[in-house]
Amino acid sequence: MRAYNFSAGPSTLPLEVLKEAQRDFLDFAGTGMSVTEISHRNKAFEAVVNEGEALLRELMNIPDEYAVIFVQGGASTQFAAVPLNLMHTGKADYVVTGNFAKKAWQEGKIYGDAACVASSEDKTYTYIPDVSKIAFREDADYVHICSNNTIFGTRYTQFPQCKAPLVADMSSEILSREVDVSKFGVIYAGAQKNLAPAGVTIVIARRSLIGQPLAVCPTMLKWSVQDENKSLYNTPPCFSIYMATLVLRRLKKLGGVAEMNKINEYKAGLLYDFIDNSSFYTNKVEAQYRSIMNVPFVTPSAELDGKFVKEAAANGLVSLKGHRLVGGMRASIYNAMPVEGVQALIAFMKKFEKENA
Repeated sequence: MRAYNFSAGPSTLPLEVLKEAQRDFLDFAGTGMSVTEISHRNKAFEAVVNEGEALLRELMNIPDEYAVIFVQGGASTQFAAVPLNLMHTGKADYVVTGNFAKKAWQEGKIYGDAACVASSEDKTYTYIPDVSKIAFREDADYVHICSNNTIFGTRYTQFPQCKAPLVADMSSEILSREVDVSKFGVIYAGAQKNLAPAGVTIVIARRSLIGQPLAVCPTMLKWSVQDENKSLYNTPPCFSIYMATLVLRRLKKLGGVAEMNKINEYKAGLLYDFIDNSSFYTNKVEAQYRSIMNVPFVTPSAELDGKFVKEAAANGLVSLKGHRLVGGMRASIYNAMPVEGVQALIAFMKKFEKENA
């Protein structure tokens, strides 16, 4: 019996996708080779990259003037790639709403005047600052946000409107809800939460912004080079791209992002409603900013939190331990987490509360 994996990443993947990958593992597309063995120059793999890009464009309604590329590494690599590609006058504004937003800001400071123009650190990142009241600098090269905060369980319900191009790290929520890509200069996302195994990051960037990276930008981090070479400048993380394409196919079959959002809202609603009506469990995030992907919660004591995690794992509910910065528990209920997984978690939470209250 498969466990319900609530890990924040690498996360659970759809069972039907895993089964399809299993079939291709020894013989992919009639090549007589595993999908992990074929060259990225093989026509069969080029077709995978092209399909993945086309599906992303369709599912996210990405305008033609945007590049869509698959790059090596995780989103943390893009913390440096963003200023290296965009910080032409040496100024950028950052909104710091969690651990990864703060890391991105700190990386930006290496390359220029990266200003933290708003932060929610004062309340342990349990809210999103009012974007309508942030004084963005008009001469900034870009404004950077992290749209969903994996560790602290918050998300933007409104995005900033600013003169500078808006750059968003959407690693832990991409394809979970509809966004207007045309409102952003750049969107990037590590794939290991909603799309694929770790190893590949998706970058969606307005081409007019990426043609002149800084002189010190390494070739491998130049988005324009990756775009010109259709993500095949060098050997990419082929298996992760292949898995992402399978997941994108499934998402289209399910009805697209709008339909996925309905399912995600329903799953999150079940869990939050249970927590809110319990005198035993607590979620500390301000309700209007709650993430539908990552749900942190605690019991009345750290001792009970540890017991909860241990007993949950024994019942097939794994990877529920909260991040070390927060403690407690965290249920990451990404696109691939079935409704049944959330229902099983709630059933266990009821039982644990009854036995330990």
